[in-house]
Amino acid sequence: MTAFILVPGLFTGAHVWEATAARLTAAGADVHAVTLTGLGAPHRGAQSRIDLEAHIADVLAVIDAAGAAAEREIVLVGHDYGIHPVLGAADRRADRIARIVHLDAGMPQDGVPALVAVPDQALRAQVTERAEEEGPDGELAPPVRDDWRRWGSTAGVPDAALDRLTALAAPQPLGTLLQPLRLTGAVAAVPTTGVLCTGNGVSIDMLQKLIGFGDPALQALTDPRVTFFELPTGHWPMLSCPAELAEVLLRAAAGEGHRLEPVGTEQPPAHLRPFLLDVPELPRERQGHVDLYLPEGEDPRPAVVFVHGGPVPAGTRPTPRDWPTLVGYARYAASLGVVGVTLDHRLHDVADYERAAADVATAVNTVRADPRVDADRVALWFFSGGGLLAADWLAAPPPWLRCVAATYPVLAPLPNWGLAGSRFHPVEALTHAGALPLVLTRVGRETPEIAATVERFLAAAEGLAADVEVVDVPNGRHSFETLDPTDESREAVHSAMRSVLARLTA
Repeated sequence: MTAFILVPGLFTGAHVWEATAARLTAAGADVHAVTLTGLGAPHRGAQSRIDLEAHIADVLAVIDAAGAAAEREIVLVGHDYGIHPVLGAADRRADRIARIVHLDAGMPQDGVPALVAVPDQALRAQVTERAEEEGPDGELAPPVRDDWRRWGSTAGVPDAALDRLTALAAPQPLGTLLQPLRLTGAVAAVPTTGVLCTGNGVSIDMLQKLIGFGDPALQALTDPRVTFFELPTGHWPMLSCPAELAEVLLRAAAGEGHRLEPVGTEQPPAHLRPFLLDVPELPRERQGHVDLYLPEGEDPRPAVVFVHGGPVPAGTRPTPRDWPTLVGYARYAASLGVVGVTLDHRLHDVADYERAAADVATAVNTVRADPRVDADRVALWFFSGGGLLAADWLAAPPPWLRCVAATYPVLAPLPNWGLAGSRFHPVEALTHAGALPLVLTRVGRETPEIAATVERFLAAAEGLAADVEVVDVPNGRHSFETLDPTDESREAVHSAMRSVLARLTA
């Protein structure tokens, strides 16, 4: 018999698991839903402080009780914050645990407090401020009904379930968020499964792309003992799709799931495959973090600045300005008589948009100051997650900015990015774009979460009668320039470039 120990996240207790637990029990499993100390359960220790160690002790007590029968295989499931006490307990009972399931949860590391995993930057600041005022014995009030989405997407959660979640929510002891997790390393030997809720902004495909970037911190995810599932829902699948979640947990316990491919096992990762067009190998001039691809001739020429997406891990090599797609676009632009520009910016994490925006602004100033560039004719072209960086330029377009282009862009922050209160909202910034021409390349096989941000942007543009041209690639995927080298894809690149240059040189 499999014994599932279900550990909830912030502000919640065992009640969130009721529907999922019932289905697991019906399938023959032994189920233990945990309510952590201070979140509905009385303190079981002698100390007065409720911190992460207190919650680890809660999980250890359930492990010891559930594992009394030798034939039981224990599967620990940690949702959201719950993965922290799960890992802490599993590290001390590694020989008793058959599998750990990260349910829309991160990868906590030794010495790092759970506060780091809070998605919203403003919420992290709020916790820090409360801790300074009250100390680690203080509490963080639970969200009101409309604020749950700041802690994760509520997509799919019925209204009645959201009402109940709010009514039963308890204050979160600050010490549980501030105390660092301590691991000996024993937990690394336990097989794991990640259940990704795509409505909250993460998918298996995204993880595979990050693996392809060569980030050493993620290479452990390619271990054959690590599997993944996706659920097309928001951050609370136990409330939005309990039957589907129960099925996934049973399959995870059986060792099923998708396995990520290590770097270099077959062909190069998507971002390092050849560009779909055969473009002239024009010379490159490197100026700091900016590369210029110069057309023939001496007169000042208009420029197109290509802004890569992300986040891209800091140690990625080659850096984005040397990726075939960016180089291909820049050379193609230069072959048509304008200066093509690539750059590296420091969008290494979703918390880095401020400094990435500053890097882009600095690069644009560098380009406009070059005597070979017509400083009054510049276009900016954003890709993927770099699309959020377009917000600054839409909100206050300078007169020399003749066009903004975006290719398979993210045009609103994804739910788990924690940018709700930031300025990086192109949909909202569009209100101030005026007559600025926009060229948007849309792929038909986009992930639903990113596609939704594009449709929101286009709906806003229609309402504002904005000057937007859409170039469609019906059969294209995100990064179609290297993944889908078809005639349809080539024509889309030609069409987008023609449209941008027409506006740039008008």
